[in-house]
Amino acid sequence: MVLRAKEYFVAEQSIVRQIWGKSDTILFIFAGASAEFALNKAVDWLYLTGRLPADPLGRLFSTVSYARTIVFSEKAVALRAIDSMNVIHGSVEAKRGAHIPDWAYRDVLFMLIDYSIRAFETLERKLNPDEKEEVFQVFSRMGTRMGMKCLPDTLEAWKEMREYHLNQDLQHSNYTVDLFSQYRKHLGSLRFRILLEAQTLVVPDKVRTLLHFRNYSILRPLLSLYKVSKFMRADWVLKELLLPSKYKNEIEVLDYQS
Repeated sequence: MVLRAKEYFVAEQSIVRQIWGKSDTILFIFAGASAEFALNKAVDWLYLTGRLPADPLGRLFSTVSYARTIVFSEKAVALRAIDSMNVIHGSVEAKRGAHIPDWAYRDVLFMLIDYSIRAFETLERKLNPDEKEEVFQVFSRMGTRMGMKCLPDTLEAWKEMREYHLNQDLQHSNYTVDLFSQYRKHLGSLRFRILLEAQTLVVPDKVRTLLHFRNYSILRPLLSLYKVSKFMRADWVLKELLLPSKYKNEIEVLDYQS
């Protein structure tokens, strides 16, 4: 009897698994995404069910769960997870009686690509061109499976489209103010300040400008200390500073064990 090798949506040696297998990188990905989400012109769709403003951190971990299923599961399981997201979006559209704009889907996909790269490079090292291409290809396959239209074919084309979307699809609105108010409410003042500094580290210039962030984050000089703490396995202390203790279990399972 010949055993068939397992087929994964994301190759076992892919840089994407390295990025999404570390809790600190994931937290920085969603620090950046939470900032940009608040500016997106389609953010009103996330308010339709009330889940995002009611529990932004719970929504974060729910989204992480889907992403990690796609990254680490066998291909058939990953494809089912992608298809289930389409079902969820379809139910939201039915509730509102309208379709989520194609550009809004692309914005979210582009954020996953961009912040995966930005977070890893902030906390670990610079990615080489082949690794960046791998990140792009993995999420492009996800977008194709979801039926997204007008996706770029190459990494360079994505960079151009990403820049265009940043300039066209973001605005500071009442939703921006409300979401950041919710972040503060659920995190508390100290953790909220840490979130702002983490966002300042990873967001693109356009996002930084619209949110009136400084060009420099006070976390920058602390990154070396953080890397040392990881080596000494003391980084859990810093992670608990970022999120409330009730999310301790969720934080612990973010570190992937093969």
